[in-house]
Parts: sequence; structure tokens; C-alpha cells
Amino acid sequence: MNIGLFSETYYPEINGVATSVYMLKNELEKRGHNVYVFTTTTPGAPEHEHNVFRVPSIPFIFITERRVGLFYQPKLAHIIKKLNLDIIHTHTEFSLGIFGRIMARELGLPVVHTYHTIYEDYTHYLTHFSALDRRAKAFARTYTKVCCNTVEQVVVPTEKTRKLLMNYSVHKDISVVPTGIDLSKFDRSKYSKDEIKQLKESYQITPEDKIMLYIGRVSQEKNIEEIIAAMPEYMASRKEVKFVIVGSGPALANLQAMVTELGLTDRFIFTGSRPWDTIGSYYQLGDVFVSASRSETQGLTYIEAMASGLPVVAREDKCLEDILEQGVNGYSFTDASGLYYGLDQILYEDKTTEYSKNAIKKVEKYSLSEFASQIEHVYEQVMSRDRVFCKRPSYDTKRIKSFGIK
Repeated sequence: MNIGLFSETYYPEINGVATSVYMLKNELEKRGHNVYVFTTTTPGAPEHEHNVFRVPSIPFIFITERRVGLFYQPKLAHIIKKLNLDIIHTHTEFSLGIFGRIMARELGLPVVHTYHTIYEDYTHYLTHFSALDRRAKAFARTYTKVCCNTVEQVVVPTEKTRKLLMNYSVHKDISVVPTGIDLSKFDRSKYSKDEIKQLKESYQITPEDKIMLYIGRVSQEKNIEEIIAAMPEYMASRKEVKFVIVGSGPALANLQAMVTELGLTDRFIFTGSRPWDTIGSYYQLGDVFVSASRSETQGLTYIEAMASGLPVVAREDKCLEDILEQGVNGYSFTDASGLYYGLDQILYEDKTTEYSKNAIKKVEKYSLSEFASQIEHVYEQVMSRDRVFCKRPSYDTKRIKSFGIK
């Protein structure tokens, strides 16, 4: 198949959608498909990328580390028409997703859409008053419903998200396909003791320290402040506990100020954003992965943490139902006492449960090959349905190289 993936974010950006699209492209290519990615320009992108086409972009006004592409690009549209695509798979509801839908309509192609982000959890970036926020959430639900009801097939990563879309009145077929990860990237055996020791020393982490770890976007919807607020009581009698936060985002400065106000600057380590290719080694810093996020569709960082051998202590969430087993590979919590209990069981009390081995075993099903296989099956199902297609001319795809767009 010739497959077009349209996404607002892509490698080397560090977020769940960028990683998902990057991995999907690589795995589908291993299966013999021709995969073309249409995405935005982004600082740090490689100069030469195979079958990746980038459109001009600008920072999103409300979330400056995210970028949005410009709309319809005639020159790129001309190239797309020569690729003889069989199917278009959109991963955004905004400019690149709209561009993908336009191209699908012009070429008579089916569209598969993956719903990655629960937008009503992000409306606080646009509004500062409860009345406006209610309207923004209502608009987010309506816009999502329209986007999902105007494609041939919707893909979601969890049953939680499928039920959410059904509550939005999405009536299209919805396939639950968990996003896969490169499990080998997080394999502890890939990292030598000396390598991890040096990384710990660079952050002044001693062998006696017990490390709570968070990796991901540092933003309001990730609810990191709930964990920080609980730390004065917890850390008061547990002098060896430190909290390492890897990532950046709009809430970073506020969280750093909060830590300073609580007098815990010597117990917190903010590393900032780290290169995507090195993230696997940063998981090796932790003894337990913690998160109080309320906005996850799948929780890829939880899966990455478990693949790294880390037990997870996380706020109770339906997206964790398939991966977090209480007392087996971690604990869920709903309040501070539950957080303390989960942390103590892993860091101090329970020395018999093999949390690390259980965590690794639990996420074996999230392999990239299984992810690609399921998406490939979705494509085949969609393409087998009776549809009215426009005639598409056949072109020599090698000619696209002469157009000078990456």
C-alpha cells in the first residue's frame, strides 16, 4: 500500500503523537508499504528524511512548544497527487488533518483517523473563566464529534477513549488499537552500570537515594502539582527520597517556584527537556514512576516506564485498567494517603513482590509489530468496503524528487 500519514507533530518532537506516528511509519515500511509523512517544520528536524514532507509552521499561540502547520499547500498537493496513495491516515484534527481530508476528497481516498488527544482537558489554555471554559469544552466535544463522524474509520488507543467518543455521539466504527512502543529502547540490559552511574552523578544522585521519577510534558493537565503538594509530609521522614522530573512545558516555572516555596529544592531535580534518543537512559534513574495525570488517552509514559522495569504509582484512571495491577506492578491512588501507601510499598515495605519483572512482563503486548499489524488490518478493512472512488491517474513516484520539498 501507499499510505499517507498527516500529523501536526513528528520526530524529533517529544510527545505521544509524534512518537506514535514515527514508530508507525517505520514499522509499516518494514512490512513493505510505502509510507509518506506530511507534517510541520520543527527546530532540530533532520536535514534528510525519507518520505517526510514538512509544511511551514508557527508556534501555537497558547502552547508555544507545539507548532501548527499552515493550511492547504498547492505545491505539496501537486506532489501528493503523484504519489498514488491508497489511503490517508490523519493524526490531528487541525491544519494538517484538514489538509489530509482535502487531499482525500480530491483523490477519492478513504480516511482513517486516530483520536489521540482529549481536547476538553486542554481548554484551560484558551479560557480563564469557568463560564467560557464550559463553552470551550462543549465546542471541543462538538468539534471532535464532527471530525470523527466524517471519516471512514476511527482509531483510539484505549477502551476508555472509545467510550468517551461514543458519549460524544460518534457513530462511526471505532477500533481500539493500543499504540506500540520500541520495547528494546527501554531494556535495562542496554545500559551499562557505568553509564547509569555517570548519569546519576551528573544530577548528584547518590546510591543511597530513592528516586521518584516523572517523564513527560510539564503542564497543568498532567497534575504534577498534586504530587509536589503531598511531598512535604512524605519527605519529612524519608530523607533519602528525591523526585526527578524530566521534561518541559508551560507549568515548569510554576512548579519550580512551588518547590522553592515548600523548601524542597534539595529534594527535587528538574532536568528540563531531554533528547528523544536519550529518554530510555533517563528511565534508568528511577526506582518508581509517579504520575497524577488526569488527561491520558493511553499513558505511553506508563508503558515506557514498565518496559524499563519501573513499577508505577499513578492516579486512578480508566486508561490504566489494562496495564496497572494493584500490588503486582504498581499501585493506583485517589488521594495523598493512597500515594504514600503505594510509594512505601515499593520503596520500603514489600521486598518480596517482583515489581520490576511484573512490570516488564505486563507491557510485552505493546510491541511495535503488534501495533503495526493491527493498523494494517484496519487499513485492509477500510479499503475492502464498497466506496465510490474518483479515478486517479497513475504517476511515476520517482519524479517527486525533482520538486525540491523534503
